[in-house]
Amino acid sequence: MTDDAQKIATIDPNHTVALFTPEADTLKQAASAGAKSLVNFRADGEKGGLTPDEERQQAERLGLNYLHHPVTADSLDAALVDDFRRSLDDLPQPVFLHCASGKRAGAMTLMALAADKGWDGETALQEGKARGIDLTEEKIGQFVKSYADDKANA
Repeated sequence: MTDDAQKIATIDPNHTVALFTPEADTLKQAASAGAKSLVNFRADGEKGGLTPDEERQQAERLGLNYLHHPVTADSLDAALVDDFRRSLDDLPQPVFLHCASGKRAGAMTLMALAADKGWDGETALQEGKARGIDLTEEKIGQFVKSYADDKANA
């Protein structure tokens, strides 16, 4: 891997989150490292990196399944997370996930795993922090905590 290797958070063997906006070479590295699917949480029009269409084409050339599931601060709600969880269940694993900084990708991945594993919100945040995704002081972290708590108590 390139110098971006330290900016990769391995949540578990099937879920790896980039803590940066990946370029084409990063996608090649993910594919060669065994990823079967790529999830992009960046919204259309975000600056930097490949456009979602360019990324889809690159992923398909590499033999990766591709999911574009845009998340913004304004769009984040439980229904969006539930929809992502259904999509994630259908993707071949392991999955390489990203946004621009890893916060949205990390949050979405942690919420999906929390719901599957029965983690409460504090556990989800600590699991992320232990793997390099510290959302404890972030607004999105509060959402992760309440979502995981709701699912754990359901």
